[in-house]
Amino acid sequence: MTTKLSAANLDAIKSAAVPRYSRADLAPGIVHFGVGNFHRAHQAVYLDALFNLGEGHDWALIGAGVRETDEAMRQKLSAQDWLTTVVEQEADSSSAHITGVMIDYLKPGDSAAVIAKLADPAIRIVSLTITEGGYYIDPASQKFDPKHPDIAYDAAHFDAPKTAFGLILAGLVKRRDAGLQPFTVMSCDNIPGNGHVTENAVAGLAALIDPALAAWIKSSVAFPNGMVDRITPATSDREKKLLADNFGIDDAWPVFCENFKQWVLEDNFPAGRPALEKVGVQFVPDVAPYEHMKIRILNGGHATIAYPAGLMDIHFVHEAMENPLVAAFLKKVETEEIIPVVPPVPDTDLNDYLALCEKRFANPKIGDTIRRLCLDGSNRQPKFIIPSALDRVNANSLLTGLALVSALWCRYCYGTTDSGAVIELNDPNWDRLTAQSKKAKENPAAWLEMADIYGDLAKAPSFIAAFTKSLNSLWTQGTKATLEAYLADRL
Repeated sequence: MTTKLSAANLDAIKSAAVPRYSRADLAPGIVHFGVGNFHRAHQAVYLDALFNLGEGHDWALIGAGVRETDEAMRQKLSAQDWLTTVVEQEADSSSAHITGVMIDYLKPGDSAAVIAKLADPAIRIVSLTITEGGYYIDPASQKFDPKHPDIAYDAAHFDAPKTAFGLILAGLVKRRDAGLQPFTVMSCDNIPGNGHVTENAVAGLAALIDPALAAWIKSSVAFPNGMVDRITPATSDREKKLLADNFGIDDAWPVFCENFKQWVLEDNFPAGRPALEKVGVQFVPDVAPYEHMKIRILNGGHATIAYPAGLMDIHFVHEAMENPLVAAFLKKVETEEIIPVVPPVPDTDLNDYLALCEKRFANPKIGDTIRRLCLDGSNRQPKFIIPSALDRVNANSLLTGLALVSALWCRYCYGTTDSGAVIELNDPNWDRLTAQSKKAKENPAAWLEMADIYGDLAKAPSFIAAFTKSLNSLWTQGTKATLEAYLADRL
């Protein structure tokens, strides 16, 4: 017997903590683009904790989206009064709580309604969780791409834009014209300098419309940088069944995650902000050291284990960590090649941080999949792996492990595992990647011809040599034997 999640049924739910605040008393202060699992397990959870303290009730969330798939999320959440069940899982414990911080979700595609809400003086923060690939960044230069068709469309149809950046810009212009203070734009995505990247996207689009508008964006709108962290797998029927069986709650789109969470923010909010420091958010003058640590060590670590595990038909992340070869591969690449090029972080031991990451990856309750870690490598590799490899090249240092990570990605994109199982499409650029991988089977350098991904790294003789040797080994010896050779310093 399960209880359908809804506002009317909250009193009947005894297996999970429910909001201790009156949702009727909440008022909107934030519009958030990208109401996915990570947002609901992270930003929404921090706000829920603050609201439970009896504070910040004028900072409730209104959801927004720009993709067709966002409408499915909107409909499911609408049917349960915008409530979400968050299940936090560790190896020896599980707990559930229901968040109620979102009070509305604007219909995707209704540009006029979204812009009107952004122009509402009550909205003081606009936040985004739109994935690493959603910022129109050229992979090689890591700079905003003003020629992207979506951006060109918004520049030509500024009255009805389709991208999050077009909508944000239109909302800012409407506020400016009404004499209202700009809202703060806060990225919550895993991108180095995510505030700068977001500013470049909004100002870059503005420059296509009016250079003076771009100058106003840069001088008048705040884009704080931030580092976010919480492992949050995709929701499947598995998670819905676990929630129903263990907690008796029927939630159409619950979120499962680990207990650990972290949020480090620059305190740059001219229009005001909720007092999130009271619920564990770190406000610091410079987020960059924390970003580098997380993106290079944690996200880079995920990329390191993803492709060998995928090629060896390992399904779950914790199962990859149970494989001695994969776990040792992660440790060796991190300690010998990644951590040495990560700048120091205040009050943090990087080896202790790695140990924490290894423990988190090994959590058997999370159910995070290798396929999710392998997703969208064409956007993730240039952010998580290639920068470390380039740093190693510039320091004339060993990069055998990082070259092997790239070779494993190349081999994965061929589209079959070592056993011959088919790997289904797993990247927005899958057809291109598969074609290049097939060329690289005979000529490894063909993979590095993707200059938009590899940039200057593709010109480094040491990287080319190490990549070529690794890829040849993967094709002739297989993943298992190649990992063994690397671990024995024979690669």
